[in-house]
Amino acid sequence: MSPKVSAIAKSYLRGVLTAITPLLAIRSTDGWAYLAAVVAGVIAPALRAVDKNDPAFGVVADLAVAETESLDKAAIAKKAAATK
Repeated sequence: MSPKVSAIAKSYLRGVLTAITPLLAIRSTDGWAYLAAVVAGVIAPALRAVDKNDPAFGVVADLAVAETESLDKAAIAKKAAATK
C-alpha cells in the first residue's frame, strides 16, 4: 500500500472511530446509531478528498511531494559535490 493510500485510510479510520467512541462509551446497542456514526465519521475525510486544494490529499499535496523530491535530489547532488 502506498504511503498516500495509507494516510487516506488512516484519516477515514480516525473519523469513524471518533464518531463511534461515544456510542461505545454508553454501550449503545442501536444499530442505526452506529450506522449514522459511521456516515458522520466518513463525511469529513470525504470532504477533504474532493477538495483539490487540500494540502494533505489534494492537488497541492502532489505538488508538495514533487517539490520535496526535487529538493532532496538537489541536496544529495550538492553533498556529493562537496565531498569530492
